[in-house]
Amino acid sequence: MLASGASAVLELTFIKARALSRHFASERGQAMVEYGLIMCLVVVVVLVTLIVLGNQVRNTYCNILGQVVGTGS
Repeated sequence: MLASGASAVLELTFIKARALSRHFASERGQAMVEYGLIMCLVVVVVLVTLIVLGNQVRNTYCNILGQVVGTGS
């Protein structure tokens, strides 16, 4: 009787451990989704900024390049 009671407790412990591992695995997946959404938001902000300020950024890089090449020769 004691052996079957001990095995029942052991089986219940394994079931609870399995349930906890599933819970923590889902939490990690949720964090990865959140990081992915944050990265998408950053990419959208960078793209919008480059579209709005694209010509100004291009002119600034061209000016810097012209000064670097001009001082080198």
